[in-house]
Amino acid sequence: MEIYQLRYFVAVAETGSFTKAAARCFVSQPSLSQQILNLESEVGQALFHRLGRSVALTEAGHVLLEHARRILSETDNALRELKEDPGRGHRVAVGAIPTVAHFFFPAVVAHCRANDIRLKLRSYEHFRPNIVAAVLEGDLDLGLISLPLINEPRIVQTTLFTEPLLLAVSATHPLATAAEVTFPDLKDENFILLGDASSLAAQVRRISGDYDFEPRIAHRCAQLATVKSLTAMGLGVSILPRSARNANDPAGLVYRKFTGAAPTREIALIRHYRRHPGKGAQLFIEAAQAVVGPLQSAQQTRPPFTPSEVVAPAPAPISAAPKRGAKPRPT
Repeated sequence: MEIYQLRYFVAVAETGSFTKAAARCFVSQPSLSQQILNLESEVGQALFHRLGRSVALTEAGHVLLEHARRILSETDNALRELKEDPGRGHRVAVGAIPTVAHFFFPAVVAHCRANDIRLKLRSYEHFRPNIVAAVLEGDLDLGLISLPLINEPRIVQTTLFTEPLLLAVSATHPLATAAEVTFPDLKDENFILLGDASSLAAQVRRISGDYDFEPRIAHRCAQLATVKSLTAMGLGVSILPRSARNANDPAGLVYRKFTGAAPTREIALIRHYRRHPGKGAQLFIEAAQAVVGPLQSAQQTRPPFTPSEVVAPAPAPISAAPKRGAKPRPT
């Protein structure tokens, strides 16, 4: 059983056609067909039902397909690692939703520099549907998204951290100094949210539905910074994750905790189930896990919110100090 035979077999299984598979593999159809026959002869069973111009996997074909995909994934990862120069760093492509990318990528880079971890990170910031699609298409090794995930069996997900959602308002808004803040208090407010593709905006709509009202959206924004600026100007209220707080937030922006059980969101690392983490992906996962602990500890030990709290800076997202004698390297 040869690697190229498995590639031909997977191509036929995924395209449902010998002709399309041959074009995908850049070989002639007779050559590809012969190699599939050789493979079937070796395993002693038919792998495909020949249905005229199309084909369908037999039971034996379904069994082999899972193993073939795993073997090819491992082979591709091994080749990629062998071609990498460890001295220049291990490559990894990671996507993140906007409300995570703005603080998490800098935190991971800072951690790698502080600990002499040679990681060549290629980042991609977009909304959740785009991140999931890029992971499924193989353009990204990993993704950072909020849960719940869509019903997609090809995605493996691991929860990374959980954080509360906060109310963001202008310092002149009555809720900025209210003794208590509850979600029903927002029923008649204008909302400032990220676009329809934003998982945070979808979550706000779900929570509003739990309290029997539809959020009245006055402004939809593509950038988190725009949401904050318009909110600070008093054009509406917004719901933001705790990690969105930043020392550079606009003057007059107030964050308030919700009274009682605060709404939260879960952030998860995702990957394609066929794509086993290479060295670069493993280093990123380890760095991400190392960064999460100090970030959450720092946020949890902050003083309680007060009604007058304005533009409270978030903790610096840097985890470990440099190792003794280690020189930070560009990441």
